[in-house]
Amino acid sequence: MAAPYADFPGLWCLPSAGARDGIMAFCLRRLSRVKNPLASPPLAIAPTRFDAVDALRGSAMVWMTIFHFCFDLSHFGYWTQDFRNDPVWIGQRTVIVSLFLFSAGLGQAIAMHQDQGWRRFGQRWGQVAACALLVSAGSFAMFPRSFIYFGVLHAMVVMLPLARVTYGWGRWLWLAGALALAMPWLAQWALSGPLIDWAAHFNARSLNWLGLVSRKPYTEDYVPLLPWLGVMWWGLASGRWLLEHFPQGLQVRLPAALRGLAVLGRWSLSYYMLHQPVLIGLLLGWGWWRGMAG
Repeated sequence: MAAPYADFPGLWCLPSAGARDGIMAFCLRRLSRVKNPLASPPLAIAPTRFDAVDALRGSAMVWMTIFHFCFDLSHFGYWTQDFRNDPVWIGQRTVIVSLFLFSAGLGQAIAMHQDQGWRRFGQRWGQVAACALLVSAGSFAMFPRSFIYFGVLHAMVVMLPLARVTYGWGRWLWLAGALALAMPWLAQWALSGPLIDWAAHFNARSLNWLGLVSRKPYTEDYVPLLPWLGVMWWGLASGRWLLEHFPQGLQVRLPAALRGLAVLGRWSLSYYMLHQPVLIGLLLGWGWWRGMAG
């Protein structure tokens, strides 16, 4: 009997059907690994936002607005209050700043967990730095003797990169935060006693932004690096712990009444920059209207 393909000698080299299927599968696997230069790049996955964190930041914004409105009423003579010495107002300011910086630490933990790159971080950091300069310029126009040169935004310009590079400290962030909170108390004791000769240097504007002072400077807003970096570190540590051990705590669904706070928290920087000009404008308009009506 003639061999298969006897009339076609060149086809003696053709593999069997099973072998052909194996070769075809191998070729398809190899081709699937070849990148098509004309193909569109994969779409970037948007980072996940947590409404609970945004709402916490939004609640700080609402409380801050009430606080600043009362401050403006006092400044324009409608309701005299002592914001520099009254423990009620000092305590409220402390809680507001703590909420703001703690939520910033939470946000940095989430950003690092989602592999946010330095480029995207730098864009946001640049916005905060620009707004800090605007706050200094605006406060200098209103309060030239007590303008804001190291307020909450200035502090964040320094703290945010520090939080990012110390993210890997893990559980040591708790201890670092505690030490940061304690350092100003130790510095005040030392600069008022054994190191009193150094007090003038640390109390000067060139160094008092560190927070290691024997007396607070005269300024409209003062948020030094210490102790406030400790609050951000504790927010960072809390965010790490929640993401690793209890992520559902960040994914809690907010009731409808609180969703507005989450929206406000997403636009916190813009809101922060706009709320005081709006409040001051309203009070100036109110004063002008009262003058015209009288």
